[in-house]
Amino acid sequence: MVETKVRSTVLLTPAAERRRTRRQRRRAATRISSVEAAARKADAKAQAEAHKVEARAAGYLPAGGEPGPAALRAYRRLRIPTHQDTSAALAAAYPFLAEGGLGPHGVLVGQDLYSGGSFVYDPWVLYQRGVLTAPNVVLAGIVGAGKSSLSKSLYTRSIPFGRRVYVPGDPKGEHTAVAEAVGGRAIVLGHGMPARLNPLDEGHRPTGVSDAAWTMQVASRRRDLIGALAETVLTRPLTPTEHTAIDLALRATVADADIPVLPMVVDRILDPDKDVDPDGRLVEDGRIVGHGLRRLVAGDLAGLFDGPSTVRFDPGLPMLSLDLSRVAENATLTSVLMTCSSAWMESALLDPAGGRRWVVYDEAWRLMSHPALLRRMDAQWRLARHYGIANLLIFHKLTDLDTVGDKGSAMHALASSLLANAETRIIYRQETDQLGTTGQTLGLTGTEQRLLPSLGTGQGLWKITDRSFVVQHQLHPAELTMFDTTARMVSDFREFRDSDG
Repeated sequence: MVETKVRSTVLLTPAAERRRTRRQRRRAATRISSVEAAARKADAKAQAEAHKVEARAAGYLPAGGEPGPAALRAYRRLRIPTHQDTSAALAAAYPFLAEGGLGPHGVLVGQDLYSGGSFVYDPWVLYQRGVLTAPNVVLAGIVGAGKSSLSKSLYTRSIPFGRRVYVPGDPKGEHTAVAEAVGGRAIVLGHGMPARLNPLDEGHRPTGVSDAAWTMQVASRRRDLIGALAETVLTRPLTPTEHTAIDLALRATVADADIPVLPMVVDRILDPDKDVDPDGRLVEDGRIVGHGLRRLVAGDLAGLFDGPSTVRFDPGLPMLSLDLSRVAENATLTSVLMTCSSAWMESALLDPAGGRRWVVYDEAWRLMSHPALLRRMDAQWRLARHYGIANLLIFHKLTDLDTVGDKGSAMHALASSLLANAETRIIYRQETDQLGTTGQTLGLTGTEQRLLPSLGTGQGLWKITDRSFVVQHQLHPAELTMFDTTARMVSDFREFRDSDG
């Protein structure tokens, strides 16, 4: 066991001082402190009493006022009546309560009904300013609300600012007259029409693309297009063996023909070369898809894209529209035409040097029911910022998205993503039974939901990110005549009225 020595300091009382003396010294110090504390306390008390005497001597008014008639008080409480006035008069008293708007740069749309000022919109300008991160636009409204006139105003008024307009499919032919009026071109497709599109055309070559890269892009686009056409006609996804049959037939066709066309590919799918298919297995693998594609060249869908193109795509035109009104009654043919026209425009559309362009999808409820076309639309929406594109999707009500595929399916998710990738949502008049779905989908407030059924013609609720505007669209008389979509409905009435008068 190790012992540790601890050194400590002991305070010892000096031998010269006795303990009694120390106690007497401490008691004397305590008495002195007590006397000083009592003196301070007495001095503070005297000062407080002096303040009280001074306050009582001063001539202050009573806390409740003087009594009697001089008090200038009534026995009733003072009540001021509520003042009511118009917002125009109160604007001077309470300024800066209205939304400041989106700025003066862009296309004039109309009047902001809340602030009374002009409403200007341009997705590219708002993107540069950081207001938007996605330039795509969704426009919904019941028939007769004015959404068609708004869409035409947006893109035609953008043309003087250097924008171009592509309409890859116009089921009702509404944009044909507009395209011709602005110096563009409308290609009318249908049985008996002279225009024909070859979906296997190389298309417009973007600037700065090497020969090798361009060859790969063309081959990939051709494979995707024929696969999409086959899926549309067969109404199902392709099997791996069918993809192989299409790929081998396309390679052989491109190797042997300067201008490959769809009938050549169909012939090689149904009757491949012996060196490609020595045991005959490829014929059986591609038999169904070959007969499905045969409808496009020899069946009820023939005559539209089974030969060389008779029209040329000119990306320099201010507007190009594909009129599908001659085949609108055939849903399959409309989808096939839209798929082909989208691929035909795609090379120019995806050219980064092509400038800023509107891409208009009218009657979207017709288009989104076809998976292949929906996937192409989704790809263009996701790449909109990269290529300088603003997609405009037009339909009647947001519940149209619920009809695309089953809940939880891939198609339904793609349709919903189109709405998610559009930060500008324009809602025109909606029926009362649509308010719940519309409000939940767009995150509308209760006031905004109650506003929708009461909107007049040309009035719309603009939701731009987290900001809201109620805008009255204004038309020039020339635009009103050109954009009129009720001519057929009112022409007979006018003739009847004139004859009756």
